Amino acid sequence: MSVAEISEIGRQLMLTALLVTLPAVLIGLVVGLVVSIFQAVTSINEQTLTFAPRIVAVALTLVITTPWTLKILLAFTHQMFWHLMEAGR
Repeated sequence: MSVAEISEIGRQLMLTALLVTLPAVLIGLVVGLVVSIFQAVTSINEQTLTFAPRIVAVALTLVITTPWTLKILLAFTHQMFWHLMEAGR
């Protein structure tokens, strides 16, 4: 394998990791921001209010995006096996 091929595999790995984690991170960020604004407006300083909605939202996001995530990971795995077969020749 050349340096360019290894670099391309690393780029694909980073892109796949970003695609898989992005929905949960974005939902956690948005829900956390909304809850923080709500707490600032109402002057409620309850600690569980910051974590409970975020955990529920991220869990629901993971459940909803599981088929898409598996499709992305399966495509990446197929590419890696193809690269492995090509390197063995």
